[in-house]
Amino acid sequence: MKKLFGYPEFDKNGEKILTTYNNEYSDMMMDIRVYRLEAGETREFMRKDEEMAVLLLSGNIVFAWEGNREKADRKDVFTEGPWCVHVCTGTSVSVTAESPSEILVQCTKNKKEFSAKLYRPKDAPWVYSCKGKFGDVARRRVSTIFDYETAPYSKMVLGEVLNDRGNWSGYLPHRHPQPETYYFKFDRPEGFGASFVGDHVFKSTDGSFSAIPGGELHPQAAAPGFQMYTCWMIRHLDGNPWLQTDRCEDESYTWLHDAE
Repeated sequence: MKKLFGYPEFDKNGEKILTTYNNEYSDMMMDIRVYRLEAGETREFMRKDEEMAVLLLSGNIVFAWEGNREKADRKDVFTEGPWCVHVCTGTSVSVTAESPSEILVQCTKNKKEFSAKLYRPKDAPWVYSCKGKFGDVARRRVSTIFDYETAPYSKMVLGEVLNDRGNWSGYLPHRHPQPETYYFKFDRPEGFGASFVGDHVFKSTDGSFSAIPGGELHPQAAAPGFQMYTCWMIRHLDGNPWLQTDRCEDESYTWLHDAE
């Protein structure tokens, strides 16, 4: 039976599995995992017939790929922007941790070859969305690391959202035919929120994730007092990529645009 939400844990090797091509979340069409690295630890990643994005969530690491080396530092997802290496099939990326670190690895099947790219914080700046709208309770910061507009060779979209405390994101309620996965973090361990997937509602907690099938409405909310981070990952459909302009808001709520 397919599932819509998960509360995975890190195993003894520091790996946390979210979605795969054959687990209960296979509708996402992506393989997404999170890793914890101890200081001095190196992990190497390479996928055949798959593209891969390696995103730093926190810590101090050194990326190495195709003869390149780049040091990346990120205190946490709430105060500093993303570092990410995006590569095509058969390209190896190694990550060496200089302090305890956490990374997210997003993959999908794609045989197309393309040049590897390193994204720095300056390449994916935070932009406020819905500032002053809907009573100012849907204000959040959005960062798009890459999408169809900037990486048309990719079959994935990768970005981040920071909810202001107690605020909503994914608002107005909207849908699109492409599947999307949200990975949540909170600025305090007891932080929580609500994740809506169609008519289902789940308690989002630190390290949980939402697997949103195509066509389902998916607004989110953070509880007052807590800042919520969401890593959002979309899988393009063949012949139907997700576009920023394709956001389809539910007509039941569009009156809110003029409610002020």
